[in-house]
Amino acid sequence: MAVPALTPRNTPPRSLPLREARTRLSQLVAMAELTDTVTVVTRDGDSRPIAAIVPADAARSAAQARADAGRLAEVTAGWSRRLEAQREQAGRRHAAELRAMRAALAEVWAVLERRAAPGDAELARLRAGHADLLDG
Repeated sequence: MAVPALTPRNTPPRSLPLREARTRLSQLVAMAELTDTVTVVTRDGDSRPIAAIVPADAARSAAQARADAGRLAEVTAGWSRRLEAQREQAGRRHAAELRAMRAALAEVWAVLERRAAPGDAELARLRAGHADLLDG
């Protein structure tokens, strides 16, 4: 009739039809309070559970778990928004730094081309190494 609250989950709980639970409600409540048992209530003639008589601590724990899950979802969403904002800000900062680097590199190449002899092989090798930055 009643199942201890700490019984292993693989043991199927015993159930009690609603009619009998109504008749023995005071006894079932006392059992829940004193022995920490859970009683599953079913509709008369149907084996599907419709309610349970549980110790107050277990009920508070379930309600508290739902509240904690809701709070965790809120906190997670907040952190997700913050991380996304940081990612976007870092992307903008990176793009600005890359533009500044390309501009500085273009200035350096202008100076090098003015000072180097035409057809300088070393300058051609350096230009090939920086091709990805020069084309962007």
